[in-house]
Amino acid sequence: MLIAIIDYQAGNQTSVQRALAHLGHAAEVTADPAVIAAADRVIFPGVGAAGSCMANLRGGQLDTALQAAVAGGKPVLGVCIGMQLLFEFSDEDGGVPCLGVLDGLVERFLPTDPAVKVPHMGWNAVDHSGDALFAGIPSGERFYFVHSYYCVPHVSIDAIAIADHGGKFCAGVRKGPLAAVQFHPEKSGPAGLRLLDNFVRG
Repeated sequence: MLIAIIDYQAGNQTSVQRALAHLGHAAEVTADPAVIAAADRVIFPGVGAAGSCMANLRGGQLDTALQAAVAGGKPVLGVCIGMQLLFEFSDEDGGVPCLGVLDGLVERFLPTDPAVKVPHMGWNAVDHSGDALFAGIPSGERFYFVHSYYCVPHVSIDAIAIADHGGKFCAGVRKGPLAAVQFHPEKSGPAGLRLLDNFVRG
């Protein structure tokens, strides 16, 4: 099985590759659209800002490669900024049009409680709907987050996970073989490794 991890200079790709290797799954970090097209599964991770990330994707024609993978029904997993960029538009960097493969927007946390810090950083409980991505993981398990923006999916998109940071927000979505999570499974200990394994084996 060929697992492609998209390299668009957004950081964290090698951490995902190491987590998969720990599970016994070989994966290739790649910026080659042809490798992404040939892959059996695609992981779209990243750490960064929407503007520069989208510019890097477009500069390497990785936006069209990813859109084609989703349109073709290939299993794709978005992680953190990789989840956010799947939506139509992000408020980050003054407003950025994104990939548009999921209906919805990305908005900044604007907590009214001064005790609620932005960025949202650290471990947080995640309640999930029982989606196959979370097989063997109890609802309420804690995962590691680092983000200042969150996804607001359209009602047509299944929210499969929710967390709370000054209010409930979407922490995971599903649309057919495409799934995405706001937290970092590669930094989330045994539960995160189980989620990655579920994606590869699912």
